[in-house]
Amino acid sequence: MNAARLEQRFAAIKKSGRGGLVTFLTAGDPDGETFRQILNGLPAAGADVIEIGMPFSDPVADGPAIQAAGLRALQAGITLKKILQAVREFRATDAATPLVLMGYYNPIYRYGAEKFASDAADAGADGLIIVDLPPEEAAELREPAVKAGLHWICLVTPTTDGARMKKILAHAGGFVYYVSIAGITGTHSAELQAVREAVTGIRRHTDLPVAVGFGIRTPEQAAAVTQAADAAVVGSALVGTIAESLDGARGEIAEKVLRRVGELAGK
Repeated sequence: MNAARLEQRFAAIKKSGRGGLVTFLTAGDPDGETFRQILNGLPAAGADVIEIGMPFSDPVADGPAIQAAGLRALQAGITLKKILQAVREFRATDAATPLVLMGYYNPIYRYGAEKFASDAADAGADGLIIVDLPPEEAAELREPAVKAGLHWICLVTPTTDGARMKKILAHAGGFVYYVSIAGITGTHSAELQAVREAVTGIRRHTDLPVAVGFGIRTPEQAAAVTQAADAAVVGSALVGTIAESLDGARGEIAEKVLRRVGELAGK
């Protein structure tokens, strides 16, 4: 495990003068082999940081596209152990690209917080985003995660005021994920000026890089967001590409997703 991967990647993005691209995919969607094909191809396609969604049966923060992806993955038999094995296999061939595990606390609680943190770090993950753990309740996972060398990546929203942001970011690491809309994933997009103002406000509270997500679907939107932030996060658009391609051959699904990542990265 290399705890410095995220810092190194964002430093390289800043040095290059370009905007970063963070891609999100649901682990095991639409099946284990196709997911691995996509995952392994993401760095060459242009992904700077990879978020791997851990499917959960009650994904309250996710819109229809990612909910459907999670259901497909669960029906295909994905588990936390299989997700960590996919991380381990990816890390065996790629020592540089940061991997962040994103999801809900219930499956991790059942797995065991300390064991999960240790196993995730050993597999080669770099950070965790747990969307339903507020700072008041996060210590039981955050502390073993940080002890294991994982970054505790925090979410900030348009409704987060200064006092709340200070509390949220007190233990943050890796980068800050700014949720640019009030609502669920994949529904609508924020206005650029609002994103600029929000990122400026976040930077008053932290020196961590800021990645902006929710509602970013096109190369133009990604480029616009990174005029203000360090990186754009794209998830529903990629998951939607999978859903639109389910009638085709599995190899074609991977090709289409990776082609779209290349477009978003400006390749």
